[in-house]
Amino acid sequence: MEKSENVTNNSIESTEVNHADTKAQRHKARQQKLKEGVDAKIAAAQDEKGILLVLTGNGKGKSTSGFGAVTRCVGHGQKAAVVQFIKGGWECGERNLLEKVGVEFYVMGTGFTWETQDREKDVAAAESAWQDAEKLLKDESINLVLLDELTYMVTYKYIDLARVIEALNNRPPMQHVIITGRACHRDIIELADTVSEVQPIKHAFNDGIKAQIGFDY
Repeated sequence: MEKSENVTNNSIESTEVNHADTKAQRHKARQQKLKEGVDAKIAAAQDEKGILLVLTGNGKGKSTSGFGAVTRCVGHGQKAAVVQFIKGGWECGERNLLEKVGVEFYVMGTGFTWETQDREKDVAAAESAWQDAEKLLKDESINLVLLDELTYMVTYKYIDLARVIEALNNRPPMQHVIITGRACHRDIIELADTVSEVQPIKHAFNDGIKAQIGFDY
């Protein structure tokens, strides 16, 4: 009886080992196929050019993502510049840090449009900031330009869409540009190389939690 039980146990153990081996082989085959696909895409993607990235949608984190890219850029010893629309009235932790490592900031400075309640003032401030942006978009020494919250300027018609498209089209060939903000105009989206839409699932502000320094700004 004991011998029979041993045979049975050995058989079960052998089956389990074979099953585990088969599972491992299938996993390896799937990963190998995945790797081949990734390698093929990497091999095919050999062009280099300045990328236009749009970060849009109603979710939180668009500007934060843009500033992350600016940090990456200067971390590689490259040159970046930032033009901030809308949020210029707030202290900016990213600006406090990045200016110390040579990142130029051009700030609209009027704050949110619902705070100023002065369209003429907002249009003038937007025009001044956009003129700074146009200079940056002609400067071959700048590797990356972040146009933070630019989408609102186009939506509110503070800045002419045609001027934006022209500046983006005529920028230095290797210059990267990031545009952030909600409701990006379809013409800019069509022009962009990469578009990411950030969608809100939950937001602390809707539960009465205020914006906090070091996390939100």
